[in-house]
Amino acid sequence: MPRPDATRRSGTGAAVAGMTMVTIGAMVANVASYLLHLPAGRWLGPAGYGEFASLLAAQLVVAVPALALQTVVAREVVHGRGTAPMRRLGYRCAAAAAAVALIAVPLVAWALDTSVAGAFGSLVTAPLLVLLAAEQGLLQGRGRFAHLSVVLAAAGVAKVVPAVAVLAAGGGPGAALFAGALGTGAVAFAASVLVGRSGGASAGTAPTSVRAGHVPGAGAVLRASQVQLALIALTSIDLMLARMQLDADSAGLYALGAVATKIAFWLPQAVGVVLYPQMANPAKSAGAVRSALTVLVALGGALVAAAAVCAPLVPVLFGDAYRPVQSLLWLFALQGACLAVLQGALLSAIAGNRTRLAAVAWLGLVVEATLMVAYATTVEQFVAVAVATAASTAAVAAVLALRAARAGDPGTGAEGAGGADENAAPHPDPR
Repeated sequence: MPRPDATRRSGTGAAVAGMTMVTIGAMVANVASYLLHLPAGRWLGPAGYGEFASLLAAQLVVAVPALALQTVVAREVVHGRGTAPMRRLGYRCAAAAAAVALIAVPLVAWALDTSVAGAFGSLVTAPLLVLLAAEQGLLQGRGRFAHLSVVLAAAGVAKVVPAVAVLAAGGGPGAALFAGALGTGAVAFAASVLVGRSGGASAGTAPTSVRAGHVPGAGAVLRASQVQLALIALTSIDLMLARMQLDADSAGLYALGAVATKIAFWLPQAVGVVLYPQMANPAKSAGAVRSALTVLVALGGALVAAAAVCAPLVPVLFGDAYRPVQSLLWLFALQGACLAVLQGALLSAIAGNRTRLAAVAWLGLVVEATLMVAYATTVEQFVAVAVATAASTAAVAAVLALRAARAGDPGTGAEGAGGADENAAPHPDPR
C-alpha cells in the first residue's frame, strides 16, 4: 500500500502537470484569437473591422451557456454519469441554442448596426460551441487534461485559420465568422472521436452520488449559466462604464490598464479547470477548494508583483501618452487577481450544485456599477472602486465556498456536496 505522503506527492504532481497542459492549450487558443485581429483590422478597414469586432463581442455572450454546459457535464461525470446521457444533454442544449440564435440574428443585426449575414455568421457558432463544450466537459470530468489541452488549442486554431483565409480572399466579416464556425464544428466532431478513444472514468468519480433515474436538464445548465454570466459581467462592466463616464483619453488609459486585469484573470484559469473534478467529488471537495483558492491567491500575488516590476515598460512600449497608467498597473493586476479568486469560488459552487453563491457576485456587480456611476470621475477612482469591489466580493465568496465545501465533506458527517443542491432535492441511488 502506498504511503499517504507518497500519494499526496503523486496527486500534486498530476495536478501541476494537468495545469501546465491546460495552460498551454488555453494560451495557444488565446494567442490565435488575438492574432485574428491583426489581419482583420488591416484588410477590412475601420468600418469593416468595427462590425467584425462587435460581432466577436456578441460571441462572448453566446459562449456563456457553452461554458456552463461544460461545468455541468464535468460535474455529472465525476458523479458517475455516463457519456451517452451527457451527450444527449449536449444535443438538447445545442438545439435550444440554435433556436435562440436564429431568433436573435435580426435583433443583433439591428442592435449592433451590422448586416444580417454578419450576425448569422457570428451566432451560428452558438450550437457548435455547445456541442464542443459537452465533449470538453467529458474530458475534464474524466481528468483527461492532456486531451483537453489538445482540444482547447485545436478549437482556437480551427476557429481562426479559416476566418483568416476568408479575409485574405476578400471575404467580409460575416463570411469570415461563418468560416470560423465551420472550424469549430470540425473540432467538436474530432473531440467526440477523441472522447470515445480516451474512455474510462475520472479518478475522482463518486458513483454513489448518481441520482437514480435522473438526467440533468436545461435547468442545471441555466443555473450554471447565471453564475458564469455574473463573473463575465464583473470582468467587463468597468470597461463599459469607463467608456461612458470618462473622456476619450481617460477611457483609453483605463482600457490599456485593463489589459493587466485580463492577464491576471485568465492566466490562472487552468487551476480551476484541473481541480474542478475534485471539487465535484464530495470526498475531496473541501481539500480541492482550499487548494484552488490558495494557489489562486499565490499566483495573484506573483502577478501583481510582476505588474509592479514591469510597469516602467508601459511608456516604452505604448508611448508617453500612457505614462499615467504606469503607477496604476499593479492595481489593475490586483483587480484581475481578485476576480480569479472569485472565479475559483464560483466554480466550486457549480461543482457542488450550490449556485446561489452567485448572488454574491451579482451584488458586487450592482455595488460596483452604482459607485462608478455616482462617484467615479477619474481613472484612479474607477480602478479604486473596481479593486475594492473585486477584493471584497472575492473574499466573501471564498469564505462561503470554503464553509460550504467543509459542510459537504462526508468526513464531517454532513451531507455530501453532490447531494447538497439548493435548487433540486437529491435522489439517493437505491442500490
